This record gives sequence, structure tokens and C-alpha cells, in this order.
Amino acid sequence: MAVIASEAVGAEILQAYPRRAAVVSWIFFDWAAQPYFTLITTFVFAPYFAGFVAPDPARGQALWGFATAAAGLVIALLSPVLGAIADASGRRKPWIAGFGSLLVIGSCLMWFGKPGDPSVIPPLLLAYAIASIGVEFATVFNNAMMPTLVPPDRIGRLSGTGWATGYIGGILSLILVLGFLAASPETGRTLFGLAPLFGLDPVTHQGDRITGPLTAIWFLIFVTPMFLFTPDYPARRPIREALREGLSGLKRTLGELPKQKSIATFLLANMIYTDGLVSLFAFGGIYAAGTFGWHTIQIGTFGILLAIAGTFGAWLGGKLDDRFGPKRVIAGSLTILLLALAAILLVDKDSILFVKVAPPAPGGALFSGAAERAYLVLGCLIGAAGGPLQAASRTLLIRLAPKDRIAQYFGLFALTGKVTSFIGPLLIGAITAVTASQKAGMALLVLFFVAGLALLSRVRE
Repeated sequence: MAVIASEAVGAEILQAYPRRAAVVSWIFFDWAAQPYFTLITTFVFAPYFAGFVAPDPARGQALWGFATAAAGLVIALLSPVLGAIADASGRRKPWIAGFGSLLVIGSCLMWFGKPGDPSVIPPLLLAYAIASIGVEFATVFNNAMMPTLVPPDRIGRLSGTGWATGYIGGILSLILVLGFLAASPETGRTLFGLAPLFGLDPVTHQGDRITGPLTAIWFLIFVTPMFLFTPDYPARRPIREALREGLSGLKRTLGELPKQKSIATFLLANMIYTDGLVSLFAFGGIYAAGTFGWHTIQIGTFGILLAIAGTFGAWLGGKLDDRFGPKRVIAGSLTILLLALAAILLVDKDSILFVKVAPPAPGGALFSGAAERAYLVLGCLIGAAGGPLQAASRTLLIRLAPKDRIAQYFGLFALTGKVTSFIGPLLIGAITAVTASQKAGMALLVLFFVAGLALLSRVRE
């Protein structure tokens, strides 16, 4: 054990920071969980659902938005309560295991989402909601372990490294799917020109559907080191006693929150800009599918490029976080996101920023159109800014929150990240449904980033 002492957690005696193996094992949680966001919610399964399971892409985007909103509402309501109970009970790993199980079950069920079968839509969306609830709650308790792993002046680097590692895991999982599992229905070949492994049928999109079970297996394998090598908080109280004390502590915290203006303002800002970011990632692949007619290989390749940009962005953001502070990193990331999103809304398959360009040639090379390449560049900017934004946000919370109630505040952090998270997808779904225009739905997100940036300016570290 290292000799540097941490701050006391509650009335417990001072603890030493664990060795590097424990920290690396904790970082691998991000690696384990990221394929869910990369494969399911963004680049493969969500566009597949909108394009081939739902009646049409616009209605698919709307249905996916409603399911995302429902899961977000559940997460918002329960996150602070569960965080408060975890602080009172002490341990984090049992909660991660329980909610990780929901992720595994919900992801596996996505295999049954066959194309062109309307009867699978309700159970498929329910499985997606269950898995989303599981991965988000597991992340709350994983985040709450951070203050015990490294000294305060290394929290930014730890958070950024975790996000960067997660992006690398997402890249590798996406390469695995595109290169070896998901084939084009027209050619029957994967991105690497191979026949799909295990005889997966391109016509019934088994290569897209396998992302659910693959996500579950990936999580089980790579979350295991955290359970084996990363020390947990010691158990403090039985669950019933922890329930009473946790709820009492949450009530006290909520009562004190209006007096703590900086953390209250930050949580409000996080609520708004996280809603915008989650909605942007959730619908980016769907939007590209509708705008350019991209299928799994194009969207997946786009996802690989975004994840590579996100890896470097998160790694660099962690270093900038420790040097300049998380608030500046968040503000810079929001500015980049805002400008890139505004530019994306001015890109169509035959125009870039109001300038007419030749549309992609049918059957042409990958991303042969000028508008497609412009979309790639802007998407990479979004990927590079998204990682630092999320990593620096959890760092800023750790700097602002009381150390003895860190899980509780991460519950509030998840609450503010989710309490209105149903609003973004809901409004995108509603506006898209009413206007039959994906562009109109996505334009709403500009307001989220502007409001978040304005509120962040009032936060004092």
C-alpha cells in the first residue's frame, strides 16, 4: 500500500491509497461498460433498429427516444436514493454486481430483435431500457470509488484515463463487429472483406443483433478485475439500517443544497449539458443513417473514427484537468460541441454550409461524398470534446462534494444527468415525429449546450 493517506470516510480511520494494480483494475470498468454505449446506443444497434426494425427511420428515432426517456426517468428518480444508501452501508461492489446483471440480461435479449417484425418492438425497447438502467446505476457506484484510489491532485488524470481506456475498448469492440461479424446485406462481406464468423446471416442482420450478447460477454470478462483487485469501502451498516440513515442523509443534503450555490449551480449545468450530450450521441448515428443512407459498416467506421478522437481527447483532457482545473476543460469542451453541432446542422448530402456539392455516388467508395467527409470531421470534433466533458465533470464533482457523502453526491450527479435526460430524447422524438424531419429534432440540442455553458460560468471551484 502507498503511504499517502486519504481523507477519512465518515468516522472511519484514515486509509492508504491502493497499489497500481487496484487502480488499473478500476479503470477497466470503463473498458467493460463502453461497448454498450458504442455498439448498442450509438453506432450499430440503434441505427439498425431505426432503419430495419421500426417502420421507417423517423419513427424509429422517435420510438428509441421514448425508450431512452423512460429509462432516464427511472435512473433520475432512484440514483440519489441508492447513492445515499450506499454511503450509509459502505460497500459499492454489491451494487455494481446487481446492476451489472441488468445490463447483461437486457443486452442479451437484444439478439431477438429481428428486422421487419413489429411484434418485437415493445419487448426490444423494454430490454434496452433495462440494460440502460443497469449500466447507468453500476456507473454511479463505480464513480463513487474514485476518491479512495488516488490523491486529489491525480483525480483528473484518473478520470481522463478511465474515459480514454473506455474509448479504446469501444473501438476494439466496434472493429470486432465490423471486421468479423456484421456483413453488408448486398455483398455478404464484412468491412474486412470476410464472410461473417459463426455463419451470421447478413439478410436477417444477425451481425447487428449479435452486438447485444457480445456487449454482455465483454462486460462480464473485463469487469472481473475490478471485483478481484480493487478494494471496496468496508461494510458499515446492515441494509435496513443503511436505508433509514441513507434516506435521512439524503433529505439533509437536499435541504443544504440551496445554500451551496456553486455545487447546486454545477449540478444544474450538468443536468442541461449532459442531456444535450447524451441525446447527441444517442441520435448521431441515427441522424447519419437518415441523412446519408449509411448502413452498419459506414456508421461503424464513423464510430471508430469518433472513438479514436475521443480517446485522445479524454487522455489530453485529463492532463489539462489536473493543470488548469476541470471547469476550464468543461467550458472548452462545451464550446467545441456547440460549434460542431451548429455546423452539422448545415451539412446535407448535397450541401456544406449552404454551398452545393456533388452528392455521394451510388456504389462509390466509402465516404466518397464531400458532405460525408465534412460530417466525419465534425463528428470527430464532437468525439474529441465529449470525453473530456464527461471526465472533467466527475472530477469537478469530487472537488466540490463532501468526501463522506461522495456516493450520495454521485447519485445527485446521476440525477442531474438523468432527471431531464428524458426531455432531450422526448423532444427530439416529438419534434421529429411532428415535422418528419430529423434535422429539426437535432437542432434543439444547440439550446442545451448554450444554457449549460452559461450556468457553468457561475460555478466557483
